[in-house]
Amino acid sequence: MPDHGFIYPDWPAPANVKALCTSRLGGVSEGVFASLNLGTHVGDDIAAVMQNRLLLKQQADLPDEPAWLNQVHGTEVLVLENWQGGVADADASFTQTAGKVCVVMTADCLPVLFCDQHGQQVAAAHAGWRGLCNGVLEQTLQHFANPAEVMVWLGPAIGPTAFEVGAEVRQAFIQQDAAANRAFVPIGHGKYLADIYLLTGQRLTAAGVTQIYGGSYCTVSQPQQFFSYRRDGQTGRMASLIWFSQG
Repeated sequence: MPDHGFIYPDWPAPANVKALCTSRLGGVSEGVFASLNLGTHVGDDIAAVMQNRLLLKQQADLPDEPAWLNQVHGTEVLVLENWQGGVADADASFTQTAGKVCVVMTADCLPVLFCDQHGQQVAAAHAGWRGLCNGVLEQTLQHFANPAEVMVWLGPAIGPTAFEVGAEVRQAFIQQDAAANRAFVPIGHGKYLADIYLLTGQRLTAAGVTQIYGGSYCTVSQPQQFFSYRRDGQTGRMASLIWFSQG
């Protein structure tokens, strides 16, 4: 497959499971949105975004139009079998139908892709700290037959040396699991550096997931490759997508 700037998960998913994350490269948007911005809600020219989405569909050989979400930092999971079209308010999607495409958009928040080891169930979740803390991953896993048979890939997100948070964020996680303390490094003045990859791994492990992959990126420190809201303020969005073909 030609290189379109896509990132492909490094995980042992079944051969019929297809997944990728876009970078900021390969589109037609300009300025702060250069170039493959896929978000319609960030102030970019809508015609450019639609052209970018068409390029994505063609270059990734998508079997269907992705189920784009209006992400609200919540825990709602859209089951694509129940989707009537349009843009749903949700922060994750799940399907067990071949050819339906789950997608989430990010620009520092963590995209999490899920598949079962049989290649018959897949999901994508958007995990900012609020959604992660409130249970968006656990809500997504509830749709799978057996969490122990699920593998998860953690896509590009804000890295542990860039994610500065206040004490209230640390406290919110520690109230649920004292082990979360390990994911926060104090930097003075009531501020901490948070490791969203470690926090996510802890949550997934506690939910019964044993196969966790990815988690080695930092959107903030790689401006040539990734959009970053924390770094730039007004910026584009990457997409992380997953689907499966009839195995």
